[in-house]
Amino acid sequence: MDKLIITAALTGAETSKEANPNLPVSPAEIIESAWRCWQAGASIVHLHARKPDGTSTQDPQVFGEIISGIRERCPGCIVQVSTGGAVGMTPQERLQPVMLKPDMATLSTGSVNFGNDLFVNTMEDIRTFAKTMVEQGVKPEVEVFDSGMVQNALTLVREGILDLPQHFDFVLGVPGAMPGTPEALMFLRNLLPEGCTWTVAGIGRAELPLGAMAIILGGHVRVGFEDNIYYKKGQLSQGNEQLVQRMVRLAAELGRPVATPAEAREILNIGGE
Repeated sequence: MDKLIITAALTGAETSKEANPNLPVSPAEIIESAWRCWQAGASIVHLHARKPDGTSTQDPQVFGEIISGIRERCPGCIVQVSTGGAVGMTPQERLQPVMLKPDMATLSTGSVNFGNDLFVNTMEDIRTFAKTMVEQGVKPEVEVFDSGMVQNALTLVREGILDLPQHFDFVLGVPGAMPGTPEALMFLRNLLPEGCTWTVAGIGRAELPLGAMAIILGGHVRVGFEDNIYYKKGQLSQGNEQLVQRMVRLAAELGRPVATPAEAREILNIGGE
């Protein structure tokens, strides 16, 4: 069983400081939070960016500032940008941060209801995103909100756009998508071709139990304010690093060593430090 890769999803596109005042929003806050998570044991930081008013942006200038700051303060840390952006953004907007050549980028392989909104990804756009990542030397993380997204990713493999094995992230518990249940996680895990790696991002209260399952089953785990702002019921988390620290402790109790950034790069076949 590979060592455990922990991803810290620092900010997201929807969460606000009104919901949790510890949410990092400015580039300086996001860089500081990334450093704290890296110190705590995260190998990957998953990035969204915000405008000064707190709304989401895919502006490459803002992303560039965040990425350069993280690479300076967190040597070897795997930088993963979101190409999901926020609901309503054009595909061209969403794709901009990939041109900065981060280590990884998310590749959502289907459309899904997202609460009261609709997150749209046509097959044409999915192909464009995947081809761009390959051209830029950026490792995709296939983002799965529903089971059909696994099949769409395998279509890209059959078409020769992507190779196997791929790395998948199961985002479970979004209203309108697959639920954050053990049954949903096991179903998705069993759809993957042999050799593929996977991470689970449980939304809200699903973060801890699904993270524990991933540790036991040989998967990997994503935590952070993008997915969950609470440490436990009724108690806001003091920072993203607090959620990382809990997974590190849980992994130790379950006998699963945590991967360093260098080890995570080897597991995921990502070049760099």
